[in-house]
Amino acid sequence: MPRDLPMGNGSLLVNVDHTGQIRDIFWPHVGQENHTNGRVCRIGIWIDNRFSWLDDDSWQRSLRYEHDSLVTASILENESLGVRLHFRDGVDFHENLLIRQITVENIDGRTRAIRLFFCHDLSLSGTTVGDSAYYEPSTGALFHYKGKRWFMIALFHDRDGSAQPGFDQWAIGIKGFNGLEGAWRDAEDGLLSGNAVAQGGIDSVVALHLEVPATGRVSCWQTLIAGVDFRTVTRIYNVVVSKGPLLYLERTTAFWRLWVNKEEKSFDRLPARLVTLYRRSLLILRTQIDNHGAILAANDHDVALFNRDTYSYMWPRDGALVAETLIDAGYSELSRKFFDFCHRVITDEGFLLHKYTPDGSLASSWHAWYSNGQAQLPIQEDETALVLRALWRHFRRFKDIEFVKRHYRGLVIRSAEWMCSYIDTETGLPLPSWDLWEERYGVHAWTVAAVWAGLQAAAGFAQAFGEKDLAVRYRRIAQGMRDGVRKYLYHQEEQRYVRSLPVGEKIAGGMDMVMDASLIGLWAFGMFKADDFRIVRTMEAMRERLEVKSEVGGMARYENDSYHQVSDDIKRIPGNPWFICTLWLGQWFIARATQVRELQPALECIEWAADHTLKSGIMAEQVHPRTNEPLSVSPLTWSHAVYVSTVEQYNRKYEELAAHDG
Repeated sequence: MPRDLPMGNGSLLVNVDHTGQIRDIFWPHVGQENHTNGRVCRIGIWIDNRFSWLDDDSWQRSLRYEHDSLVTASILENESLGVRLHFRDGVDFHENLLIRQITVENIDGRTRAIRLFFCHDLSLSGTTVGDSAYYEPSTGALFHYKGKRWFMIALFHDRDGSAQPGFDQWAIGIKGFNGLEGAWRDAEDGLLSGNAVAQGGIDSVVALHLEVPATGRVSCWQTLIAGVDFRTVTRIYNVVVSKGPLLYLERTTAFWRLWVNKEEKSFDRLPARLVTLYRRSLLILRTQIDNHGAILAANDHDVALFNRDTYSYMWPRDGALVAETLIDAGYSELSRKFFDFCHRVITDEGFLLHKYTPDGSLASSWHAWYSNGQAQLPIQEDETALVLRALWRHFRRFKDIEFVKRHYRGLVIRSAEWMCSYIDTETGLPLPSWDLWEERYGVHAWTVAAVWAGLQAAAGFAQAFGEKDLAVRYRRIAQGMRDGVRKYLYHQEEQRYVRSLPVGEKIAGGMDMVMDASLIGLWAFGMFKADDFRIVRTMEAMRERLEVKSEVGGMARYENDSYHQVSDDIKRIPGNPWFICTLWLGQWFIARATQVRELQPALECIEWAADHTLKSGIMAEQVHPRTNEPLSVSPLTWSHAVYVSTVEQYNRKYEELAAHDG
């Protein structure tokens, strides 16, 4: 199930799903310690002796953000109940504070008593063992806590123009034990038990009683504050009481509008909706980046039902490519933190491993250290190489000399020396590693191109820092890889490049001929020009064989892609369309365009991406090839990053060609 509305500040991340209810609460790191485990924190409403949860089918929903902000502007209407709920939600840009403003609109012609119920189904640090919750009378609030994980839950009611704290009912219940479902069931008769404490598997519900005049509105606020102890959360709460919760929404709106518009860029050549999505994508990217440097792949817990794990990790490859996007967009403070993170976790030998948790620990992996009777490195070598490429881009964009100096020896040279050692001396190509899709072990076109780019970046750094002999050596080895690609990864009869050589294969008969979108790395990383005839033949074959020939359209990842596969009609639907693969094709059109009119196919790829986002502006990893529904995780950080970079490339190329044509 997609997360339609992520909100965060780099420490606290809260995801709201398509029903308008909270599904994930991450803290103190983005992506690490999901305190709901993906379980829904329900909101219910009681009117005229009738009760409804917001996930009931009787609700009509419009989930949006405010313009250029991470504060939401959602409307949920239940015609049968005669009520409309206006949500304005946000995570404060500085404090670990969630505020949800709910304005209850009575669309009935009479004054009515309306009760709102807020359920908190928490599993602190991902488990219910040791959880406690209690009602605290001096603050009139509920607390969930375990160790150094404290959450304070409070409500405010608009009375005479000011937000007054307190709630009218509460209950703390037992869930998942002896057949008990939780306190949320207690809400369905409109009354709560008032139970004031429980431990273990627990949830809590708080309620407000509102009197809403005929065709009138009344506002209230739900707040959730995260901290390491009682003192921390109550300190924030006391300031909220003093200043009012509305102030925090207003200042958060102002902050994000300032943040997303900090670079003065003109996108006059693009339709307004594509520019709006460009800024929305930048904001979504920020929600997926931890303040300590980890760029998370995605934070949608539902994928754990399919994968037995989540995407809430830092893959160095994804992170490096997202960092490049941030660099191009002007967000150097975020890219700096990412490179600091990579320097902290790189091995002594000079390579980065599969993936990492946001605190820098080694994450779960399915890559073996031992296979077929031999030791092997459980790595994807592109993940090391692309970090160097991104750092070089950062250096060239910002001339951040003092920053790069810290990383020159321990990150750049260490990685480059290892890459130079991890080479098949017969072919000049890198030794085998896992591909970027994490499915095949071998020598891959994408990976070779990435390593070539990483060595070129290292050579640039070495030249800049006066180590010319190193620069010459790195460029010589990179040239050997380029020669090796043409010799071993080019199929003469097909007149195109192939995606991989399986382990031990160095002749055409051993080539992996499956068409794969990752072949774009050969030109995207600069190894070959986009208009090289071999690249053109490769890309034309890719376009023909990976196009999804349904009304949905888009480009698949590779032929007969089984990941979340929904169709066995491989000729028409080689795989589900991916945002990144469709936009990669657009980037190729941009790269080889020599006249403005030749940018039209690229614009169509950008528009395809915009057409297939959720109405809130969220991009998934994949799209259902027949129904248009999001598949796999949503949002996928990489999807938004490639959208931003494609818009940037289109805009630059259009200006260049327009000036030339003019």
